[in-house]
Amino acid sequence: MTTLLQNATIYDGTGDAPFVGDVLIEDDKIAQVAQGGITVPADSVIDLRGQSVAAGFIDAHSHNDWFAVKTDPIPYFEPFVRQGITGFVTGNCGLSLIGAKKDSPHRDKVGAGLFHNDESMGEFSTASELFDAVDQNSPVNIAACVGHCSVRAGIAGYENCPLTPDELDEMLRTMETALAEGACGASLGLMYEPGIYAPKEELRAVAELMEKKQKPLTVHARALSSVSLAYPSPVGRAHNLLALDELREMSRGLKLKLQYSHAIFVGSKTFKTHSEMLKIFAEMRAEGVDVAFDLYAETMGVSVITVIAPPWWLSMSKAERNKPLNKLKFTALAQLSMRLLGFDFGDIQIAYLGEGLEEYEGKRVSEIAREKHMKPLDAYIMLCDLSHNQGRVNQYKYSTPEILRTLSRHPDVLYMTDAWIEKKGVQNPAAFDCFPKFLQLSLRGEGDSMAQTVRKMSGAVADRFALPNRGYLKPGNYADITVFDENALRTGVPDAFRSFGITRVFINGHEVLTNDALNPAALRHAGRAMRVKGA
Repeated sequence: MTTLLQNATIYDGTGDAPFVGDVLIEDDKIAQVAQGGITVPADSVIDLRGQSVAAGFIDAHSHNDWFAVKTDPIPYFEPFVRQGITGFVTGNCGLSLIGAKKDSPHRDKVGAGLFHNDESMGEFSTASELFDAVDQNSPVNIAACVGHCSVRAGIAGYENCPLTPDELDEMLRTMETALAEGACGASLGLMYEPGIYAPKEELRAVAELMEKKQKPLTVHARALSSVSLAYPSPVGRAHNLLALDELREMSRGLKLKLQYSHAIFVGSKTFKTHSEMLKIFAEMRAEGVDVAFDLYAETMGVSVITVIAPPWWLSMSKAERNKPLNKLKFTALAQLSMRLLGFDFGDIQIAYLGEGLEEYEGKRVSEIAREKHMKPLDAYIMLCDLSHNQGRVNQYKYSTPEILRTLSRHPDVLYMTDAWIEKKGVQNPAAFDCFPKFLQLSLRGEGDSMAQTVRKMSGAVADRFALPNRGYLKPGNYADITVFDENALRTGVPDAFRSFGITRVFINGHEVLTNDALNPAALRHAGRAMRVKGA
């Protein structure tokens, strides 16, 4: 089967200026890309005059490994396909689907309360099992990092203590095996259990493994705000910068490919630290660390409800937390931190707590406190308890439009959504139109150039994670192709929980979206496993 796309403005993923030309698809591959026209006869000819063509967009930071193995995955991926995304780098923030043995007594701890292996085709422990399950059996292409939190939880649960030497060896062997089986990297989640409990020696061992295997290490840092409960003193150096110092020390002397996850700055007092972050990155690169970062086109994000809680509080039982002295300590720290941070309980929206708790969805913690005639902190603790510390929240004051515009133009940034579709509760808007918003910023002169914007969601992602035959419009690559209308993107209305400006999507040669019409039969088995060759 051959399909000829004619007369399109072509962005090939290199960042070079676009050109008008044709793209010939033969079965699942790109056969030709030519400026000025292709004369080979084709089974189907599509005139794209006035439209643009790019390599299918790749989401550089995702958790959709958990959803690719659902028995009915299409509802979880339809919004992403509609915004032109054909592939995902999954397993981020330490929270991969893979890594924990099937017979581990701690399987319920994998996913940190955000992700669950329900309605799935099965249980998955290894990278090979995941890739075998999704290959031609998933709507989209899937690459996977192996998550430190998942591996550690499978071995030792949420124990707040160092691993034994044998446990550490087992953890590193498990991660190394995942890389050998095609995982594209590893990830740390230092704000989630049990990653928050890992000592610096353990993190260094993971970094050394990733240097040895020449694979990226993606990191959700210990703090993303100027004041947090991750560090003992609420005064002095901003905590998100202390977290960067920690990553710098962890990678010192290594030729490590370090990917800093979701560059956000929680709380209005943190916004000013974004320039210092870039300065630290430049210094790390000068020291030999290949550091880059990723970004979404949002000023809010999704997390687990306990993300603002300190490790010592999380490790306590409910009874211990409610002891007057412990409660007083937590109250004093939280109140001081939020005042210094420029962030409060009015900036935390409940997305989902659990069955029977729908009354709280869509409400801010401060609003719930007023309704219940409680202090905001008491309401927050109540909501943590109701959800067994596994509630999902939308957090605001993550960034500003000005910071997003600045960071989107940086040469070392990749674009991503960090979003997923939940069966219940308030959804994350990034799942619907994050990539069109990046394109819109470019077209309005507020972001990077169009050629570089497309590259940061295609070729640059493929390069960073060594994804074979993806990210570029060139002969021999898989036919992942996104077609868009630049006029519709420029005038589109964002944040309406629907995409805009994307007109066609091909995944491995299958046309899965035509204008607004999805082809479920083609989409259901269009995706492939993006296995990466081991070092």
